[in-house]
Amino acid sequence: MKRKNGLKTVFIMILLVLVSLCSTPPFLIAEEPAQAVDVAPEPKPDPSGANTGGAADVIGATVGAPTADDMKNFAASEPLAVKLADVVGHNRIAINMVWVLVCGFLVMFMQAGFALAETGFTQAKNAGHTMAMNFMIYVIGMLAYWICGFAIQMGGVGGVASLGGGLVLNGEFVVNIFGKEFGLFGTKGFFLSGMSYDAVVFSIFLFQMVFMDTTATIPTGSMAERWTFNSFVFYGFFIAGIVYPLYANWVWGGGWLSQLGKNFALGHGHVDFAGSSVVHMTGGVAALAGAIVLGPRLGKFRADGSPNALPGHHIPMALTGCFILAFGWFGFNAGSSLAGGDLRISVVAVNTMLASAAAAFSSMIYMWARYGKPDISMIANGFLAGLVAITAPCAFVDSVSAVIIGAIAGIILCISVFFVERVMKVDDPVGAVSVHGVNGAWGILALGLFADGTYGDNLNGVTGTVKGLFYGDASQLIAQLIGIVTNIVFVFTVMYVFFKILDKIVPMRVSEEMELAGLDQSEVAVTAYPDFTIRNKAHR
Repeated sequence: MKRKNGLKTVFIMILLVLVSLCSTPPFLIAEEPAQAVDVAPEPKPDPSGANTGGAADVIGATVGAPTADDMKNFAASEPLAVKLADVVGHNRIAINMVWVLVCGFLVMFMQAGFALAETGFTQAKNAGHTMAMNFMIYVIGMLAYWICGFAIQMGGVGGVASLGGGLVLNGEFVVNIFGKEFGLFGTKGFFLSGMSYDAVVFSIFLFQMVFMDTTATIPTGSMAERWTFNSFVFYGFFIAGIVYPLYANWVWGGGWLSQLGKNFALGHGHVDFAGSSVVHMTGGVAALAGAIVLGPRLGKFRADGSPNALPGHHIPMALTGCFILAFGWFGFNAGSSLAGGDLRISVVAVNTMLASAAAAFSSMIYMWARYGKPDISMIANGFLAGLVAITAPCAFVDSVSAVIIGAIAGIILCISVFFVERVMKVDDPVGAVSVHGVNGAWGILALGLFADGTYGDNLNGVTGTVKGLFYGDASQLIAQLIGIVTNIVFVFTVMYVFFKILDKIVPMRVSEEMELAGLDQSEVAVTAYPDFTIRNKAHR
């Protein structure tokens, strides 16, 4: 009898196991929560946006907002309140989306600023060619980013809470090292098709695309006046489709640099609010690699190695371009909140203004004291250097720190321009390496020093606000340094090798005759200034 009872008990246990495998009864969930596997449904795209934003986007949006428990109680006793919450949540997301799109439009207009600044700082005989590169990088870069760049960068970001969606971007390729996950690139969003046909995803694409375009256009300045247009086309697809998206994924797409805080307790990981490293360092380092491979313009250096000045042909044009860039920078920095309801945007905007003013002023004083006259071209580049430097820390510092960061940036710019030209012997017609590369690095360091702990709670999944070395967190500075070193090693190596290989397949340098005559007619079939004859002089 005991044997029969034992067999009966075993049979019942086996039956319970089989039933649990098929349906997981509620009592098993209660008794063995570790065994329950709660598989979330696969997110669905919302192309119209009609189903994006609702009551869930009201919960926790501001101090005193309803909690999840409040919403459950509302659902039971106040159905009208839930409907109202749905409207409020949808409108909150709509406000944020409009903010992101308008700021994206501002950043797009920066392309006109770059075109005017670079063209004004170069020679008249190449004005059409320089303008053509600045125009076409927008076209080429956008298509490359649409094909694969966006997916590589943002395909695993997992959605943007302030925009209430984008959850379909849930594919990140990761490797496991030391028991830690290192995200390398995204896998969702190619061609903005399939599951990525979603209103929120499209808004993310627009905003991120114009940031990428800023990076891609920076080397058109350092490589101006001797670069073949056909090799430039290949470059545009490569940097927009591969190089920029990879580094941007590591910082903004949920990749490994952003997780240094969670994985190794290094602050909040590598933090870059609006792109000092992601956008400007990447462009500046690529600009350095390209300028080295191309070599200097004819007549730039004398036989003894000392540099000749090859003045820009239209300084008023260049300065106008700088003002347009400063205007667009409000979208660049404040827009990176990705939320019009985030009132920190006022601090971001004011810090951006102050840093640019401080940098222009310090550049003026430096040049005046060192060389006897204020050099307006250096002042203009100092102005841009201040904008680049404040781009990473703008949301995390106060106004005094913003002025200090900008003032240092203006001096760094002047020193760097002369170092690149006189010591490194690199010909950079517009100062792109110094403005974007060097001051991009300074901006990242500045965040690790001056972040004051008033903003950034839960950034990159780390509890608490962002603090720099001067406010008690040395580990944040270490994370910033890791991001800088990674950028220099990765971007310079990849771009230098790419340019070397490209030069063997599609020669990058125009002929000596074409360079002396100017590239407008020979390369892009236009002459920017047909009404007067340009006298070409080869400085040797």
